[in-house]
Amino acid sequence: MAALSGIYEFSLGGLSTEMTMLSLAMILGFVHLFAQSQTMTAERGRAWNTGPRDSAEPFKGKIAGRLDRAFANFRETFPFFAASVLALAVLGRHNWYTVWGAEMYLVARLIYLPLYAIGVPGLRTLVWAVGSLGIAFLIGAMLGAGG
Repeated sequence: MAALSGIYEFSLGGLSTEMTMLSLAMILGFVHLFAQSQTMTAERGRAWNTGPRDSAEPFKGKIAGRLDRAFANFRETFPFFAASVLALAVLGRHNWYTVWGAEMYLVARLIYLPLYAIGVPGLRTLVWAVGSLGIAFLIGAMLGAGG
């Protein structure tokens, strides 16, 4: 793909910026999963983790609950991001909207996780909005925005 003048494009392994961001977001999903499972196991014990998990006891501490909710939020936004990136690849669309949208989503999601874990409410919501705006950029590019 041709470089977009004036736009910073980050890529790994010969992938487009959008596919690189998708790959890194998938890794971030595993970071969410491992962080959430480690804190839940530390709080509820190995017997709960390896058992049927029939009882949903409330969390005793704040961190396990926050990481659980942050992971749930990631799982809510990631499918929209992934579907958008994959649709754009099929359509062959690559412009400043797609690059910025993919980068905005990933950077926002990277910042969102620690903000949620340490309990920063207002800024966390703003960062979530930036990530969602990134998805909106991707959807806009599917509909022809960005040239």
